Amino acid sequence: MYRKKREMLPVEEVDISDIKYTPQHIQAPHLTGFGFMLFTWLMEAPLIGSLITSFLKHKNGITEMLRNTVIPERPMFRPEFPPQDPEKGVVVLDEDRHPIARLEAAMECLPLYDPSRHWNPDPSSNFFYWTIRDFAHAYRSDITTPLIVAERIISAVDEFNGKKPPVPLLISFNADEVRKQAAASTARFRAGNPLSIIDGVFIAIKDDIDCYPHPTKGGTTWFHEVRTVKQDAVCVSRLRSCGVILVGKANMHELGLGTTGNNPNYGTARNPYSFERYTGGSSSGPAALVASGICSAAIGTDGGGSVRIPSSLCGIVGLKTTFARTDMTGSLCDCGTVEVVSPLAATVEDAMLVYAAMAGSSKADRISLNPSPLCFPNLSSSNNLNILLSVRLGKYTEWFNDVSNNDISNKCEDAVNLLSANFGCQIIEITLPELEEMRTAHIVSIGSESLCGLNAYCEERKYSELTLDTRTSLALFRSFSAADYVAAQRLRRRIMYYYMEAFKKVDIIVTPTTGITAPRIPLSSLQYGESNYETSGYLMRFILAGNLLGLPAISVPIGHDKQGLPIGLQLIGRPWSEASILRVAFAVEELCLGHGKRPSHFYDVLKAI
Repeated sequence: MYRKKREMLPVEEVDISDIKYTPQHIQAPHLTGFGFMLFTWLMEAPLIGSLITSFLKHKNGITEMLRNTVIPERPMFRPEFPPQDPEKGVVVLDEDRHPIARLEAAMECLPLYDPSRHWNPDPSSNFFYWTIRDFAHAYRSDITTPLIVAERIISAVDEFNGKKPPVPLLISFNADEVRKQAAASTARFRAGNPLSIIDGVFIAIKDDIDCYPHPTKGGTTWFHEVRTVKQDAVCVSRLRSCGVILVGKANMHELGLGTTGNNPNYGTARNPYSFERYTGGSSSGPAALVASGICSAAIGTDGGGSVRIPSSLCGIVGLKTTFARTDMTGSLCDCGTVEVVSPLAATVEDAMLVYAAMAGSSKADRISLNPSPLCFPNLSSSNNLNILLSVRLGKYTEWFNDVSNNDISNKCEDAVNLLSANFGCQIIEITLPELEEMRTAHIVSIGSESLCGLNAYCEERKYSELTLDTRTSLALFRSFSAADYVAAQRLRRRIMYYYMEAFKKVDIIVTPTTGITAPRIPLSSLQYGESNYETSGYLMRFILAGNLLGLPAISVPIGHDKQGLPIGLQLIGRPWSEASILRVAFAVEELCLGHGKRPSHFYDVLKAI
């Protein structure tokens, strides 16, 4: 019997004023323990599994959207961006220059460093993280050395690993290797020849990015057996050339296919603000290492909020760059169309410095995407306030307020209002249609691309050694057809149009980073994992445009809820406009400095010295 198809209007004919916001709800069971084991077995069974996936896709509108809808747009198989106007008040950096030279140029963009701000603070002042420039000052002033700091960091890592239950922030860690790097950095400082402002700064690398000689496991127990690491990923090599001390490979949600950070293989990383709470994922270890003070920064990957979600939940800064802004070579996800490698850092200026060192598109992406020049906001310019005055902030209020806890939307609205009151930023109401369609297009895209990348390395028996969470995700991904993938790319083109139209009216779109603060870790999830799509839906509610459309975005901490858990504000920019979102993020950070709270589990690796 013929089923009548739903026909979408061509995107140019959609009347935005008629759009009604629909709250987003994901319908799927919450599973842990034995029930999760049984459900996974059923999902992987040939006949029963296909019935379950068909039911879940039908209940969540995926089948209707992909197979029973006429989508008139041509597919967009990777983000395609129209030419962008030059950003104002920026310094342009040549991508071909050495990372050290780029760092020197980025340093010129920062306000003058004031050592007294952190080194001689008022005892009653609020909590501050040590910045990269604080470490540089300490090393250059002979207050301490990288080798001394290394010993404190090694002790902190050992202490975390020794907790009951253990809090494994790093999957691969070699204390002697850290000491070796720190000794070399200390020798450079003693000789008066540090390589750069980030020489001697401690940075962790997520376990899906190559960092030689550490294995890359992607949070699994076996991936290093089928894929050998022979050299650093491009982004890691750039950081190493600047004198960074690479601490090791940070814990993560297995293969990046989750938003909480739960990992039964190595233990689940805990949120430094509350060990009973998740860090968020999938860059769980990187976020916890930075939030706890052990590292100044970390490098993660973001294919579905995996940098921004844990940054928000752990009260730090997470920068997601424009798609292809940084060469992905040497990461497990270097063939997808939604993923980037990006920094997590304690402060906006630290994120900016690490980004300056690691950025730079691959040769292939420069040809195919023609990226706008690499730019940094000149925050030291007298014209900075005038530029902020001209910034137009787009806010889709109904979407903005669709959160689990009013503390989130209220705190984020307060931060946006502070931008308007202090800098004159204009707040403009916008509408962004087809958010549910964007979620569908994203899960089909990231799921199909993840499965494709995994198939090349994975024998059938290896799938059974993955966590239950990963196996159920892969079972769902296998149910997507080639036609589903093409339909998702048609949706990508439609949604790109809506955002490009919005950016004709505004410069930056503001949202909460997540629709929920750090969720509790069920005790029953520690051994076998957890599947909770409702929680994932809240965590990813505002995230997906950055990934499906490849737009730059940044999460900035702006306060805490009534339970003392961090809240992040997200700024989404036009393609290639990292400088613009960094400028506004820096302003937000300055306005919210008085709202900082010390994490419950924090290591002050400089003050104790």
